[in-house]
Amino acid sequence: MTSVSSGRALGFVPATGAAGAAAPRRDTRRWRVEDIAYGEIDRSLIAQREELFYLLASASFIETGSDMYTRNLAEHCAGHPEVAAWLCGQWEREELQHGRALELYVRAAWPTFDWQAAFDDFFAEYAGLCTLEALEPERALEMVARCVVETGTTTYYQTLRDLSPEPVLTRLLGHIRADEVGHFKHFLAYFRQLRATRPVSRARVARVLYTRLQELRESDSDVALRHVWAHRGTLFAEGAASFEAISQRIYQLVSSRLPAEQAVRMLLKPLSLPHWMEQRLEAPLSRLARRVIAA
Repeated sequence: MTSVSSGRALGFVPATGAAGAAAPRRDTRRWRVEDIAYGEIDRSLIAQREELFYLLASASFIETGSDMYTRNLAEHCAGHPEVAAWLCGQWEREELQHGRALELYVRAAWPTFDWQAAFDDFFAEYAGLCTLEALEPERALEMVARCVVETGTTTYYQTLRDLSPEPVLTRLLGHIRADEVGHFKHFLAYFRQLRATRPVSRARVARVLYTRLQELRESDSDVALRHVWAHRGTLFAEGAASFEAISQRIYQLVSSRLPAEQAVRMLLKPLSLPHWMEQRLEAPLSRLARRVIAA
């Protein structure tokens, strides 16, 4: 999952083999959509969970639009072929797989929801928000921005997994969360590699962390939620009376279960602070994170 500040589809410099041809892409995925037992979904456990419907449907939209930003980011990193090759060879495929897996779950659990029509309207708006200009000019700082996004998605899917009442969904969300942790580790490692060749100050890293955190609350999730709401049809006729009402309920629910301590530990990694300072900052920053999400 990502934010609209990511940058979108253009081209990239592929990794090459000995003869200059594009190197074959090894499939490193730990799971596949075909592994998910959609036929075993217990709809009686999920069908009336209004908040989960909105959270899962909106996530499926954002993940399905992954190819819009991956190649922009890869072009931005074209001078670093290892990074570009990983973005298009693994990251994009895993993100698109998340979107497809979530789409199939939403279709199975809420079959009257017109997923395709809602996604098409979402994508028409979302595509216009995707620009190369939104990327950080320095590649190392863009890797920091990606760490913020992957922190958000890791904790988001962990929260959804904890909220899940349905076994198939719980397993699926566990797979996705594990992927997002791996993505965070890659972006952190690439940041450290780039910083080693062109140092950036802690102050500049902190600025990017703060800016991107501010964007998380007001980015693609709100765009996706609005289009899910607009296409909900007759679902939850006795549910939320307005978009503002369901939006507030969702953010309060997520903030009450958010693993804020984990999020803070991840976000502090790019700063390379002394261990004692990380420990001292963790508690107050965790409280702040919960307030920001619930605002």
